[in-house]
Amino acid sequence: MPFAFASSAPASTGFSDSKETGPFVPSQFTFARVATRSCRLEASAHERAIVLCVDEKSQVQALDRTQPLLPMRPGQVERRTHDYRRHGTTSLFAALDVKAGTIVGKCMARHRASEFRKFLDEIERNVPANLDVHIIMDNYATHKTKPIRNWFAKRPRWNVHFTPTSASWINQVERFFALLTERALKRGVFRSVAELEKAIKAYIDATNADPKPFRHSPAASVRCQFTSSTSGILNALDQNASSGAQSRSQR
Repeated sequence: MPFAFASSAPASTGFSDSKETGPFVPSQFTFARVATRSCRLEASAHERAIVLCVDEKSQVQALDRTQPLLPMRPGQVERRTHDYRRHGTTSLFAALDVKAGTIVGKCMARHRASEFRKFLDEIERNVPANLDVHIIMDNYATHKTKPIRNWFAKRPRWNVHFTPTSASWINQVERFFALLTERALKRGVFRSVAELEKAIKAYIDATNADPKPFRHSPAASVRCQFTSSTSGILNALDQNASSGAQSRSQR
């Protein structure tokens, strides 16, 4: 069944932004420039393309407490043992449609380039052929192997956008992973990998049944909020980068 993606893409930045100097050379960009590109993509929309935030949550553990959890009661907090039994791990690959708020997720035993390529194939089969695809992801080595480069090179409608190094928090799918952990995994008891994957799938299904797109809310020091126009944050980033360069030159 095709994924229920909504069309979305940058209206203000244009579709060729990621190919300005090649999609696989993130080291050539300053933090401000790369962050600006990612934020513009996530904050803009267009009817002829789709923007996907993609990443993997690796080594998710199926944990079972050695003693049953004791629920909260008046005057006493919930209690659980500090030790646990581990029943294996799984890795979740996920793609977030930033406009619709829907998630495509697939659990796999490992998180190598071969598994990532299978996940890309899954997305490719289910995104309408008339849409360009803009994918935001971090600089993890798995995302830049030769097979993955070749995969993207053969598909001109795919445009790759890397988040800045050590700033994968810009990627909105990371927020989904945080909610998944807090609401479905952190206090769960899983006696097998199958139980863990079933819980992950149930949370994804619940999210897709009532999707709520994320909205960026930058730090208070930036003093602005993302809307369809991101001029405030862009100007703040440019000013911070300029002031930093000036201070270094005066030392």
